[in-house]
Amino acid sequence: MTQTDRLIIFTRYPCPGKAKTRLIPALGAEGAAALQRQMTEHTLTQVKSVVDARSLSVEIWFADGEPESQETDRQLMQDWLGAEWSYHSQVPGDLGTRMAWAFQQAFADRMERVITIGTDCPHLNTERIAQAFRALQNHDLVLGPATDGGYYLIGLRQFIPELFVEIAWSTSEVLQETIKIAESLELSIAYLDPLTDIDRPEDLPVWEEILQAPDRQAATQSNLSVIIPVLNEADTIQAILNSLQHYPEIEIIVVDGGSQDQTVALAEASGVTVISSIPGRSRQMNIGAQLATSEILLFLHGDTHLPAEFISLIQQTLAQSGNIAGAFELQIEGTALGLRFVEWGVKWRSRLFQLPYGDQALFLKKSTFHQLKGFSDLPIMEDFEFVRRLQQLGKVAIASAPVITSGRRWQKLGVLKTTLLNQLVIIAYFLGVSPDRLARWYRGKF
Repeated sequence: MTQTDRLIIFTRYPCPGKAKTRLIPALGAEGAAALQRQMTEHTLTQVKSVVDARSLSVEIWFADGEPESQETDRQLMQDWLGAEWSYHSQVPGDLGTRMAWAFQQAFADRMERVITIGTDCPHLNTERIAQAFRALQNHDLVLGPATDGGYYLIGLRQFIPELFVEIAWSTSEVLQETIKIAESLELSIAYLDPLTDIDRPEDLPVWEEILQAPDRQAATQSNLSVIIPVLNEADTIQAILNSLQHYPEIEIIVVDGGSQDQTVALAEASGVTVISSIPGRSRQMNIGAQLATSEILLFLHGDTHLPAEFISLIQQTLAQSGNIAGAFELQIEGTALGLRFVEWGVKWRSRLFQLPYGDQALFLKKSTFHQLKGFSDLPIMEDFEFVRRLQQLGKVAIASAPVITSGRRWQKLGVLKTTLLNQLVIIAYFLGVSPDRLARWYRGKF
């Protein structure tokens, strides 16, 4: 999967006398350096969770490297933090100059969204980093305000050098001066929650809080992300989202493919994450998966209700040995007898051949999803093709409860014609008919 997002981490090697110098009076040179080490490692723990959840380029830019010692400094950083990261020496100059250079290099590498953070803010967790990348979907600039008047995070969609000049760095005016420049350039700005950097002795209780509750941030992370690709679903999306509001422990991501009705407004009013995308269910689901922060992904159609116990059913299904993914049984709204035959056929197809379709709410671990590199970019049959690839890794199990999906597809052409069309598309797919042609046959039924 092509990487279009980059996270840049500004830090330094924890050398006594150079690291966290404003804390030396309280901690001593060795103690301040030790704190620098601990906070950097804490930040990278959060970053690793983001990397696991999305395709993300990460670079560590370290300070104080003289030209003749940069290779030695790079080796020290690698020995300390590991060879999995990309290391770069910060250029000479003030903080603005150094950040500007890092941003410029990232956009020269054709990144689309770039975020820079430090390692001084222990409450900057996985979700806030993911939230910042989501904000850059529809904002020019994202800022994480620090309580001392600076910022702990800055993100851009394009390089804007004006944001890094004529700023009184290391003062309480940094944030306001940055906002003033951004507003003069008519940039759209998104803000994260204000957080405290640990720069001075009076900030140390913040770090003590982290030490005393090491599992606090992990406990706030969702274990399940529900990804809903939508296109003109104003008639159904509100009811779907209302039913999910009873589960505050899940993350909900709605990915809109260019709706012309009230779908986006209704989703935003529900308080869930809403992302815009180019049309195409496979593309929309892949984007949602990139932004998801949870260990498990569930892909839900915008006209389908999950069973009340879906969370425990997903956990139980994926916990069983050999199960690589899962889905639910299918129930179709409507009283027509033909719909019951369709449900019966789906049940046996799913269980005998391990071949559920997308309307049965596919779920799997995010690590498995990334291993398969997501859904193929197909205009149709993306769920069918994805499940067949899943079967090569293990069993695709069916949870013992149904999702309830709208009967509108069967009502439009009738149960018999709709079923025949579905089977014709599958047969044609196996015979090598191009997905583009299949999509034209099926147009109007997405």
